[in-house]
Amino acid sequence: MSKLRPPSLSSPQKAIASAAETDTLVLYLLSFLGFCPCLRRCRLRSSQPRYYPMLPYGTIGEAEAALNRTLTFAETLWFNYSVDKSDYFLYCHTILFLFAVFSLAPLPVVIIELLRSSNFERFKIQPKVRLSFAEMFSCYKIVMKLFFLVVGPLQLISYPSVKFIGIRTGLPLPSLGEILMQLIVYFVVEDYSNYWIHRWLHCKWGYEKIHRVHHEYTAPIGFAAPYAHWAEVLILGIPSFLGPAMVPGHLITFWLWISLRQIEAIETHSGYDLPWTPTKYIPFYGGAEYHDYHHYVGGQSQSNFASVFTYCDYIYGTDKGFRYHKNLLAKLKEVSESGRQQNGGSYNFHMPNLKWE
Repeated sequence: MSKLRPPSLSSPQKAIASAAETDTLVLYLLSFLGFCPCLRRCRLRSSQPRYYPMLPYGTIGEAEAALNRTLTFAETLWFNYSVDKSDYFLYCHTILFLFAVFSLAPLPVVIIELLRSSNFERFKIQPKVRLSFAEMFSCYKIVMKLFFLVVGPLQLISYPSVKFIGIRTGLPLPSLGEILMQLIVYFVVEDYSNYWIHRWLHCKWGYEKIHRVHHEYTAPIGFAAPYAHWAEVLILGIPSFLGPAMVPGHLITFWLWISLRQIEAIETHSGYDLPWTPTKYIPFYGGAEYHDYHHYVGGQSQSNFASVFTYCDYIYGTDKGFRYHKNLLAKLKEVSESGRQQNGGSYNFHMPNLKWE
């Protein structure tokens, strides 16, 4: 997006300039501290002062004149909210989105678990494992400690990298098609790179020193999705960043990507294979049952490493244990159905008990 610099600054533009100067100071401070030395070299080559963040328009009229069209409703909302805020301040909203996802997304399944309704019992993957509210809340407290000590600070210091790869905050906003295509790329790239890092974490050193923390929950719950060693949080942040680095988009797309990826992780750790979840319609999607098996087997697991899809495990032959187990359950189900017919339906055999026990 081209930026036209007006000869003089209006009041809104002065506010933008002030915010941008703060933004620049943050960049220089973080690069000086060594967080992003390559960014420091690139930025110090230019001595030209930077007056604007990525939103160079002082009024809606200026924006519409530059774009040669009327702003959409969403663009008007975004303009009114972001016009006097620095890019760094906008990026820090990522912390709020992550906090909301970590705290709220697991709650529906937590309620299902606590109610123990018979309507949901048949969907529980490991029905003999039950966690109390105190145990789940203890997990949440540990996750929040990790969030405030690792995840939050990581977002604060990663801003120069986000700026460097070209995540934009200005107008126009991306179309739905652009957002969808970028999200597909992000999920595929993250899934492939996460697969190999996850396999490395299951080698002897990686598991004993780092990954064993995440596997403390052999029957995972939604709150346990981000429950991990601090080093694992940092390492697995790399695959999440690769997609936006390869195909940079708008900050709104970045927020959507980060939120959806965490919601997906919470869903696969939920412990319930609910049939009506929208992810059932996504090709090659793993889901809760797929990843639950990985936790059920534990540290010795050499199966189901992929974070989102199943194609990597299929191609590299790391889903054989899971497929064997699925076939075994299918045969046992046949036997149980056959037994019910032979005994006139009096054979009391509950299929949920055939799951990961």
